[in-house]
Amino acid sequence: MHSRFQHREEILKGWSGDKKYKVTRGEGETFLLRIALPDKLPKFRAAFEVMQTLEALGVPLCTAYEYGLCDEGAYLLQKFIQGEDAEPAIMAMDRERQYAYGLDSGRILKLIHTVPAPRDVQPWKDRFNAKIDRKLSMYEACPLKYEVDRPIIDYIETHRHLLTDRPQTYQHGDYHIGNMMIDDDGKLVIIDFDREDYGDPWEEFNRIVWCAQAAPAFATGMVDGYFDGDVPLAFWQLLALYICSNTLSSLPWAIPFGEDEINTMRKQEREVLAWYDGMKTCIPSWYQTE
Repeated sequence: MHSRFQHREEILKGWSGDKKYKVTRGEGETFLLRIALPDKLPKFRAAFEVMQTLEALGVPLCTAYEYGLCDEGAYLLQKFIQGEDAEPAIMAMDRERQYAYGLDSGRILKLIHTVPAPRDVQPWKDRFNAKIDRKLSMYEACPLKYEVDRPIIDYIETHRHLLTDRPQTYQHGDYHIGNMMIDDDGKLVIIDFDREDYGDPWEEFNRIVWCAQAAPAFATGMVDGYFDGDVPLAFWQLLALYICSNTLSSLPWAIPFGEDEINTMRKQEREVLAWYDGMKTCIPSWYQTE
């Protein structure tokens, strides 16, 4: 693998356990090279295949060229996006442009969700209720607690019934403004498909909290773009359930990463409660309809 590239520069951003490099070939072509342990080869194969499917549908992403095994482990070679990270770029824009990029992100997500889940996938109600049970147990066993947690726990318990008969599709798995770029042509590009999964397409919005914190107009546009401006109440009710579930498990998750991450999750939980007026409403205050 070394001999194929003249220059290799490690990329340290992101939470993935993969090693990521910007690599350059003799003709000046640049690529994104991901390297992981050999046992990740099936995951890279699945990502390669679905990314080819998504690109054929018109999803803007970092094209996957090849995957395989090398001396360093499993690898996935992708297009290197020339541009800038979407989050800081969009945060610096006016509300109108933020909203326009949000619309793009919602329409792209709708395209992603046209890829069906396998027929033999377990019913969503069973899968997600088991996940909720694990998260409740994790939180109960956690030595740390949120200052106000009862509204979140109560909302989860009283809205589980919404999981019944939900459809399932392909999911990006970590869809938010931090996993997007704006290329040199000003086009939104989706990156980091390494947490892909199958599930309720509306659950994919559970990371929208990061978008809402960065740019509420972008988050608003994402929802409007996905639903073409006609957002059903059932979506808001389910989204609140998914966000509550994520929020509850975020505190135990943060502990191994230290005080900064713990404080980040405490702050986010306070914001969630503020957005939802202590879980008395299911439409968050960041959603700007005017």
